Parts: sequence; C-alpha cells; structure tokens
Amino acid sequence: MKDEIKAHDNVLELIGNTPLIKLNKITQYMKGNYFAKVEAFNPGHSTKDRIALYIIEEAERKGILKPGDTIIETTSGNTGFSLAMVSIIKGYECILAVSSKSSADKIDMLKTMGAKVYVCPAHVSADDPRSYYEVAKRLHSEVKGSVYINQYFNDLNVDAHYHSTGPEIWEQTAGKITHLVACSGTGGTISGTARYLKEQNPNIKIIGIDAYGSVLQKYHQTKEFDSNEIYPYRIEGLGKNLIPTATDFNIIDKFEKVTDESSAHTARELAKTEGLFVGYTSGAAMQGLKQLEEEGEFDESSNIVVIFPDHGSRYMSKIYNDDWMSQQGFFDSESAEIQKIEYIK
Repeated sequence: MKDEIKAHDNVLELIGNTPLIKLNKITQYMKGNYFAKVEAFNPGHSTKDRIALYIIEEAERKGILKPGDTIIETTSGNTGFSLAMVSIIKGYECILAVSSKSSADKIDMLKTMGAKVYVCPAHVSADDPRSYYEVAKRLHSEVKGSVYINQYFNDLNVDAHYHSTGPEIWEQTAGKITHLVACSGTGGTISGTARYLKEQNPNIKIIGIDAYGSVLQKYHQTKEFDSNEIYPYRIEGLGKNLIPTATDFNIIDKFEKVTDESSAHTARELAKTEGLFVGYTSGAAMQGLKQLEEEGEFDESSNIVVIFPDHGSRYMSKIYNDDWMSQQGFFDSESAEIQKIEYIK
C-alpha cells in the first residue's frame, strides 16, 4: 500500500492552533512568566482569520450566504484580508470599506487579494456618511445579494474566539494561566477568549489594552460614552470612537492605555530581542505588559498570556520605516535605533 499524500485541501485548514511562545529577553527584568499567542502564524497572518472563517461558515449554515453573493465589511485591514482570502476559496465577491489610517501595505494587500476597496477618511465621526461604517452600510443597501459582516456589532465575532482562541490558550498553558492581556478594538478577541477562560477559572484576570484617543477605557470605568476622549491616534486596529457591542465590558477587569510612540518602539524591540516580527498592535500589547508590570500587576508566580494579533509585514511603510518614524517625531536626532545601510560600490 502506497503512502498517501499529506496535504491540506486549501489554505483555510491552516487557520487556528497558533503557537504559544515564551518571551525571554524583553521580559528578563520583569516579574512573572510571559507567553505570546502569536496570531501571525495564521495563513492570513492575523487573528482575524478566525472570525472571517467562522462568521462566513455560520452564514452559509443558516442559508444567509449563497454562491455568488458579495461580502461587505468595514476594516482597518486585517479583517478585510482574511475575508478576501476566505471569499477566494469559497467563491464570493468581497467589498471592503477601509480606514485611511490603514497602512499602504495593508491596502495593497487587499487589492492583491481581489477585493474592491473604498478608502474612507479616518478622523470623522462614526455617523459621518464618509466614515467606513456608514460607507459599508450604504454599499450593503445598494449591492443585491450582499452580506454585511459588521464585526463591531456581531456576536459571532466573540463566538469565534470562544470556540478557538480560548480553548487553545487553556490547553497550551495546562490551565495555569493567571492573566490574559489583549488589545481591544472590536472586542471580539478579548471577549470571546476571556469568556472561555473565565468559565474554566473565574480568577483569571482579563486586561484590555486601549489607545489614547479612544473611548473604551473610560466607558469601562464609567459606563458613559465621552466624546471628549476622542482624538486622532496612529495605532491601527486598537481602540474605538464608538462602543462596539462585540465588547463584553463586564468580563474585562481593567484597561491599560498606551501611546503611539511607545507602542511603535516596543514592536521594533520585539523583533530585536525575541526575533518576533509583529505588528503595531502587538507592540501596543507588549507595551501594555511593561506598564502593568511596573505598576505591580504581576508577581513571580504569574503566568501571563499576551495576544499578538498580526505580522510586521503589514507595517513596512509605518513603524518599520525610519523615515515614517522620524516624520512622526518618534526618533530624536541622536537616536541609536536608526541603523544606516552601507552600499558597496
């Protein structure tokens, strides 16, 4: 009997079961044991692969999606890429309303994956007709046979992580996890993962990372939406200028805010210390860890899992570009972080 060829039927079978990697050098002076759930190992290089496949397959199961239909979504880039990838395999059209804050790398990737892309101004209110939320709604009303994923207000966003990310982390840590730290944007990742983990052990502490310029931390503290909290910031896929119903604020114990500049530098530090080439939001998550440790959040027995949402290749024109960093004022004139390239003639 001949050996069978061992191959996956398609790229979608590679979604999930991402590795848990111990952090060593970047945490060497920090109390506790630190582990990164590295979602860049998904085939679409981000945690959004999980929700794209789960939501689409649930829509198929319920008869909402039919062959030849069009998938529409708002995205800062990663969800759009994942939806475009799933659409290719399953035979759907894909239309994406993208924030202008998204890196040029992300927008180019979306076009490469065959999606029709509408770039919308980032710094307008959520109810402005030009916002990517409103543009997606309009397109959904205009395109016959379309399904609007609506990740910010879709409970399936949470369910996807409840059924995958949460169980994976519990199994990978042998149930020894004491803290989960994750960035909060739509809130699906942190809420779904936390829901599963809290069911296993209600003493696990859940900490969300938010951006300055976002309303999430204050809403968590006061249950009031404060528009005065809103101002432009650079980190993509983190924080919000509205309150997503996909965020379960009751299951999150606290929020920690991070700055654009510190998050960018910490992402670059992860590459140089751990060999992990991760995205801007991953840098924000790691920066949040540093701040929390300094505040005395962890002790020597703590087992902290941090979710790194995506891959650094999506930020080559931003945080991994020295010119962009300098333009943002993230380098001073004497910065040792700018490395010169020598050309041999």
